[in-house]
Amino acid sequence: MLRGIRNVTSNRVGKAIMSVLFGILIVSFAVWGIADIFKGSTQTTLATVGNTDIPLEQFRSAYTDKLQQISRQIRRPLTPTQGRAFGIDRQLLQQTIAETALDEEGRRMGLRMSDAEIVRTISSDPTFAGPNGKFDPARFAMAMRDYSYTEQRYIAEQRRLTLRRELIGSIVAGVEPTKTQIEAISRFQDEQRTIDYAKIGPDQAGTIEAPSPDALNTYFEAHKAQFRAPEYRKVVYLTLSPDELAKKVVVSDDDARKVYDSRRADYVKPDRREVQQIAFQSEDAAKAARAKIAGGMSFEDLAKDMKLTSGDMNLGLVSEKSLGDPIIAKAAFALPLNEVSQPVKGALATVLLKVTKIEPGSTEAFEKVAPAIKKEIAEQRVRTDFDKMRNAVEDERSGGASIAEAAQKSGLEATTVDVDRSGRTPDGKEAALPKGVDLITAAFGSDVGVDNDPLTFPGGEVWFDVLGITPSRDRTLDEVKDQVTARWRDEQVATRLRAKAKELVEKINKGGVFATEVKAAGLTTQTSTPFKREDKVNGLPDIVVDTAFRTAKGSAAMAENIPASSGVVVFQVTNVATPAVDLNSDASKKMKEGLAQNLSDEQIGQYITHLETTLGVKVNENVFAIATGATGNQ
Repeated sequence: MLRGIRNVTSNRVGKAIMSVLFGILIVSFAVWGIADIFKGSTQTTLATVGNTDIPLEQFRSAYTDKLQQISRQIRRPLTPTQGRAFGIDRQLLQQTIAETALDEEGRRMGLRMSDAEIVRTISSDPTFAGPNGKFDPARFAMAMRDYSYTEQRYIAEQRRLTLRRELIGSIVAGVEPTKTQIEAISRFQDEQRTIDYAKIGPDQAGTIEAPSPDALNTYFEAHKAQFRAPEYRKVVYLTLSPDELAKKVVVSDDDARKVYDSRRADYVKPDRREVQQIAFQSEDAAKAARAKIAGGMSFEDLAKDMKLTSGDMNLGLVSEKSLGDPIIAKAAFALPLNEVSQPVKGALATVLLKVTKIEPGSTEAFEKVAPAIKKEIAEQRVRTDFDKMRNAVEDERSGGASIAEAAQKSGLEATTVDVDRSGRTPDGKEAALPKGVDLITAAFGSDVGVDNDPLTFPGGEVWFDVLGITPSRDRTLDEVKDQVTARWRDEQVATRLRAKAKELVEKINKGGVFATEVKAAGLTTQTSTPFKREDKVNGLPDIVVDTAFRTAKGSAAMAENIPASSGVVVFQVTNVATPAVDLNSDASKKMKEGLAQNLSDEQIGQYITHLETTLGVKVNENVFAIATGATGNQ
């Protein structure tokens, strides 16, 4: 349509006609009351919580910021339409309403946060700390610029955020799980089961005779929808990116070698050592501990004697520069493997060191990194060309050129594919599609003749047109006879395997001995190692583990592979073990922390729901649609 308008208005007569048409449209809008085009809509409140209004522009700005934040994280643009598809708009609305409810309650309770406290909170934020560890005004100002904040806006938001935290903190203070809850969850998670099992494979199904024409036709008619041909879109696209242009640029070894030599330090991998450290409050204590080691005590036993965990003493695999204290670093990298150092007096403590692993440094050879260097040089050389070519494509498209024409005139190549929603061509192969963009969704959301906006991805753009649509249709049996025959046979195999497994389970549960019944069926008995609910049991589908924990000890059951034609497993639960709960173990402590967080989250959710119900919440869905781009009004 837009391309047609451009073509019509390419001469004086066309321009005059279009001016008259648009004049009539504008007058008709005014007559029928659509004067908001000129004077703006009065619908500016998106939602009301108690006595507080949430303005349209405030939410629209927050939604845009949220999309940009996610775009930076996933390193590709996220449009408002995609945001709505993922439910981000509703999530943000719920979050905004909850925050507003807390703010409203804080005002009702007369809560205030002093300027001095806000200043202390911001100045102690490590985000704004300079090299000396103290608040750096320049760093703060730079952060405000980077995130498009004013100082006043940031302080106001921090004031609200701090009040919300104080209010919520008072609600969840003292919330922690009971001993009974921890023990119950521990027993549930740590319960172990052992099974005897036998696999019934496809070869146990016997001979499956070929289906008769009538049987095959009956099966096809009953399952015709499964063999239906999908809708296909014929799409032509043009990809422009520095990567694509760089493939045509030849970079010499000499040019790449110059870059390699100038960055040689970047290709050097320093020596690394796995270092263990035991710190002491005084030098005398360190000397006394070293004397114990000289007398035969191991470094590890010394750590146990001091009640240190591996996390307390392991510094990990580190380079000399990555160790914060240069004195300790120098001593660690001079120490022979598996020997304990003499006391080393560092900046903060005196320590004993032990090196348990040495990983020598290395330098990446030029030949190994040359391809990456050449690619980088090529991309730098074509960056200016990229902007020129992008503008050239846009000019051609604005002038009414097709994708293929724009590509040819710009010296590029367009690609045409027939593709379904799964990204496959009519012959079942994966279509050649551009990387980094969702061309499938865009193409199936467009139509023939529509002037589409280019799709963007980091460093490039993709232009596309839908050239044709092949509707979905029912295939004939002759078209898919081989697929139908294979599917029919799989169902026959699955039916036989299920029947055999069911018969075997019934015999065992009626008193039969598992090993005896399995052997009589021509199968082999195997025994698993003990496993928990979340464990993977080697060679068995996950559903076996799930079914085993729903089966009583001594009982037999069956579990199918996916698909069932690939096999069925028959098993008997032979042992159920529940380890004793150690409330002082690291696992129990970690569980307690996680459970406490869950309980706090639940209590906060209930409190906010109570506030919203008490205060009253009203949402204007029309304004919400405008704010999130679901409708183009205003």
